[in-house]
Amino acid sequence: MRAEFDKALDNFQRMAADDALRGQIAQAVAICVDALRDGRKVLFAGNGGSAADAQHWAGELVSRFYYDRPGLPAIALTTDTSILTAIGNDYGYDYTFARQIEALGQAGDVFVAISTSGRSKNILRALDACEQKGVRVIGFTGAGGGDMASRCEVCFRIPSDETPRIQEGHEFIGHLVCALIESEIFPR
Repeated sequence: MRAEFDKALDNFQRMAADDALRGQIAQAVAICVDALRDGRKVLFAGNGGSAADAQHWAGELVSRFYYDRPGLPAIALTTDTSILTAIGNDYGYDYTFARQIEALGQAGDVFVAISTSGRSKNILRALDACEQKGVRVIGFTGAGGGDMASRCEVCFRIPSDETPRIQEGHEFIGHLVCALIESEIFPR
């Protein structure tokens, strides 16, 4: 048990010491704030635990994070079982998010792509759709970044190759980005 605490603590200490990561957080917040102020929306997607993060972060923006304020337009592309199963049945699982980007994405929107490996085929196809629609991309991956890293305007590469550590880093940065968006758009 102690080893797991030590690995998590080491991961967070490496993140805290990373000046470039702080710059990326500020850049991601600015991208989202600009989009939201322009009447655009933030779309989120991932698989498994990353799907849960997508839903969680969309909920933080639509509802509230630290305090009451108007809701912000955010959608998790992981939640509508009828859409997901129709796309999976008609086009294949690799198209579950791309098809939704095609239908819902508009130039100037932001897509938050979450894949611990950076190689999830349905996320990569969604990035293709983002390129075609003019949707900006913020990525969350692990240390290697996979095929996603070079395709994101900002890519948070958590300094670990272990899925649990990567997901813990994603959750922290996702929370921080949501909190900073809230305080930037609705300062107290």
